[in-house]
Amino acid sequence: MKQVIITKQDYNRINRSITEAKARNSIKKEEAEKLLSELKSAKIVDQENIDKDVVTMNSIVKIHFQNNKTNMEFQLVYPADADLKQKKISIFSAVASALIGYRVGDEIDWLIPSGMTKIVIDEVLYQPEAAGDFDL
Repeated sequence: MKQVIITKQDYNRINRSITEAKARNSIKKEEAEKLLSELKSAKIVDQENIDKDVVTMNSIVKIHFQNNKTNMEFQLVYPADADLKQKKISIFSAVASALIGYRVGDEIDWLIPSGMTKIVIDEVLYQPEAAGDFDL
């Protein structure tokens, strides 16, 4: 498994979001623990030093599922900004938490109801850090 890379700002904000969600009981304990575990094993870097092909918060990504070749394009956002109609997916969702910190070309094993599949990151269409948008 490849090492996840996360900016300091994303790391701190995701942790804070998890803490707030746990206090409001708006995140399942297993989901919180899985995301926290992912964060603990991540390499933390300054925003200015993250490679432009890494999925960060507020990135717009294009992926496909290897088992059925389904393509998806969406933006990873914090829970308050989630809106499926606008293709904004919360970091607390299984697919978003599976992608954070990985890079273009990475294949991530993912368990779906019909069994194990792989998510492949095809492209990061927009990454805030690469665009110089450090305050999102």
